[in-house]
Amino acid sequence: MSGPPLLSVERLSYGYPGRIVGHEVSLAVEGGEVLCILGRNGEGKSTLFKTILGLLPPLAGTVRVDGEATAGWQPRRRAATFGWVPQSSGAAFPFTVGELVLMGRTAHRGPFAPPSSADHDAVAQAIATLGIEHLAARDWLRVSGGERQLALIARALAQESRILVLDEPTASLDFGNQVRVLEMIRRLAESRALGVLLSTHHPEQAFACADKVAVLAEGELLRLGPPAEVVTAETLHACYGVDVAVLPVADGPYRACVPRTYLHLTRPTAPAVQAESTVRARNQ
Repeated sequence: MSGPPLLSVERLSYGYPGRIVGHEVSLAVEGGEVLCILGRNGEGKSTLFKTILGLLPPLAGTVRVDGEATAGWQPRRRAATFGWVPQSSGAAFPFTVGELVLMGRTAHRGPFAPPSSADHDAVAQAIATLGIEHLAARDWLRVSGGERQLALIARALAQESRILVLDEPTASLDFGNQVRVLEMIRRLAESRALGVLLSTHHPEQAFACADKVAVLAEGELLRLGPPAEVVTAETLHACYGVDVAVLPVADGPYRACVPRTYLHLTRPTAPAVQAESTVRARNQ
């Protein structure tokens, strides 16, 4: 590897006035890499992301892009560099999906400039990349949760940003849409050489899409490295306080994370259920 990483976080402390949420966190992301952040509720994953994005000032430490500190960057430059996909878009008005994606082009226009042909081309390409052309004219408020998530990612892509930051992008999605979103994130990182940070409450998702995993616990970076080295029973117990078995699936790199209490659950067999029903009927 030559030169500085695309994104580097150096001994970053973050939080709010009078309250430190996390301290001295260091990590880096290269173009084409996906970094998955794990941590229990309240561990500060969203606060970390907002600090990296510049929405919150760091309490200490430095965020760099291509080796340059971002502390003095103007909002327009940040918006052209970082694509932000929050848990909720906050959009309560009946925009179409196409109009929502077009909002990602704001950083490339003047305050009162109408969208240019380049803006519309970028929007069309982002929508096509996500495979949601059929949704472009649909009311944003009337599409499914998975479709909304894809639209939010398309909006971030339309910004033509180099770094995507996704806060629990699969939250509240059904299983099928979780798979589709994770597959799309992996493909986008590789095909566009994007640096991607995402948080999740499902450790096994790291095996599906991530190159590296960072585990936050008690306001510190507990572990950082490849999924196979980091997502272990010991690390998950230290992070979440539960005993977990990390089990291989077939011959691939994917692993399933199963609470050990589930492994000891037993259910009566069909004959046993039938016998119990017969005894109950006789006693009535």
